[in-house]
Amino acid sequence: MASSPLDQPAERGTVDREDRATGAAGRLARLARGRWPRRANAPTRRSELAGEAAAEAADETVAEPEFPVRGDVRAAAFFDLDNTVMQGAALFHFGRGLYKRKFFSGRDLARFAWQQAYFRLAGAENAGHMADARDSALSIVKGHKVAELVAMGEEIYDEYMAGRIWRGTRALAQAHLDAGQRVWLVTAAPVETATIIARRLGLTGALGTVAESAGGVYTGRLVGEPLHGPAKAMAVRALAERQELDLERCAAYSDSANDIPMLSLVGYPYAINPDSRLRAHARKHGWRVRDYRTGRKAVRIGVPAAAGAGAVAGGTVAALALRRRRR
Repeated sequence: MASSPLDQPAERGTVDREDRATGAAGRLARLARGRWPRRANAPTRRSELAGEAAAEAADETVAEPEFPVRGDVRAAAFFDLDNTVMQGAALFHFGRGLYKRKFFSGRDLARFAWQQAYFRLAGAENAGHMADARDSALSIVKGHKVAELVAMGEEIYDEYMAGRIWRGTRALAQAHLDAGQRVWLVTAAPVETATIIARRLGLTGALGTVAESAGGVYTGRLVGEPLHGPAKAMAVRALAERQELDLERCAAYSDSANDIPMLSLVGYPYAINPDSRLRAHARKHGWRVRDYRTGRKAVRIGVPAAAGAGAVAGGTVAALALRRRRR
């Protein structure tokens, strides 16, 4: 096979000399002759991401049926909260606000910082350690008034959350509202926190984790378990039955593979800012993908690496700070 002009050292050197000598004119002449210096570097991760994004954009240009369907009263939309509607974790932002208000003691701070560090380093949700963290957090809020934390939640939303709503996801939710459909947040966050966010965004309501209270005061006990993973799917199914929704006509949106059970329930599942597992699952099953992050990342956007121990601990405590049951 004849060698390419790019394989000839003498000519390549000539091209380089032309380029140095004539600048832009030399480059244009080189292009006209079909010559271009060989690139030594292999494709970078940035180019791989660009290719993936282009492929996904091509998928999105394929004609899709009108959705959401206007006037379909048996359709609704269910949105995960963290990294789907809001950048980062709502509980982390809420915890920052609580810590700023000196809601935690130094001893509480140290304990929860250690527990959060363990979870992040282990990379898994160990049932025993999760139970320890849950019980510790509930012991901190025990005896506090529900109204006190709800009032703090309103202020903290304005301080830390309002500016972190993903505009693209907000537009998707608004499209469902404009079509006359109900829109719900479905999150492991405390139901009070989730309800505040849903109301501020003009959504129908929220499904969240519930903690027990008696006489408006937290008892320190959780009602069941956090609304996480399969529990979200069960909550959506129960709500659909109560409101006579047809899940095949409903949509669900999430960033996490943990929510595959919920996404699999509906006829219109969307992967929003997906983690790597959910992205792979979505591709395999033909689910739609939307990514609103700047500088796409293959991992979930979580607690900033530079966050101090106080903020990390605050997020842990906040994870269970507002769950209650009125009785």
